[in-house]
Amino acid sequence: LQLVESGGGLVQPEGSLRLSCVASGFTLNYFAIGWFRQAPGKEREGISCISNSGDSTNYADSVKGRFTITRDNAKNTVYLQMNSLKAEDTAVYYCAADAATWPGLGCVQESSEYSYWGQGTQVTVSE
Repeated sequence: LQLVESGGGLVQPEGSLRLSCVASGFTLNYFAIGWFRQAPGKEREGISCISNSGDSTNYADSVKGRFTITRDNAKNTVYLQMNSLKAEDTAVYYCAADAATWPGLGCVQESSEYSYWGQGTQVTVSE
């Protein structure tokens, strides 16, 4: 089971990026997906998640209104559209998957709840 993130890079403040998380070795539509990020010297932060059906999404307050998570199960891919990027969004971004369900919650943004992780993609927001 493998997850591969892509789409990171260097972008100016107020710019946009779209991250992709592609799964191989398993069918993604049975799994909830979370996006996490970790900046140097900081703890890993859960920023968004989407339920296996795609009906439920959650966002951290730090990205709400700027980031959008979507999934295309036919392509075995989950996306994170990031708009109005700020310097404080600079971090390594990870996607993670788990087959668990959380009744009434849809998905959760706790890293301990996810079993499968990608290697991460660097996002740098700078002039």
